Amino acid sequence: MADHQEASVTLPSDPASVSAARTYVTDVLAEWGLPSDSETADTVRLIVSELATNAVQHTFGLSPTFTVDIELDRDEQLRIGVTDSHPRFPKRLPAAVQQDNGRGMVIIRWLTAESGGKLTVRPTREGGKTVSIMLPWTAPAQPVPAAD
Repeated sequence: MADHQEASVTLPSDPASVSAARTYVTDVLAEWGLPSDSETADTVRLIVSELATNAVQHTFGLSPTFTVDIELDRDEQLRIGVTDSHPRFPKRLPAAVQQDNGRGMVIIRWLTAESGGKLTVRPTREGGKTVSIMLPWTAPAQPVPAAD
């Protein structure tokens, strides 16, 4: 496997794009060696769903598209970022607030930390933001032979 791999897709800010983003990331990671039925793949799917949902729902129509970037460095670190053109950063809600939505960042932060990773939010040069997760890469570099 190469020392560095990248993939990217730009999708319309539409609810149907959440599923497309999740499928895209799952397919790319499967090509890079992460079995789609693994616990890590399930975690990544949920994180990508939350990130894409945030990019669609919380930009209030001011970001016509969002981009999902995937990077794998030296078979050790996986980075997934979702970039939109809305300048408002996500807000963490107090635990006492009772709402049906608005918990996406809490879920993302918890799943990322639980997987040994890190969450960052950064402004873009164009005035938007990128919400990224970094996770340890746990997929084997090559298939493990079966024991006799």
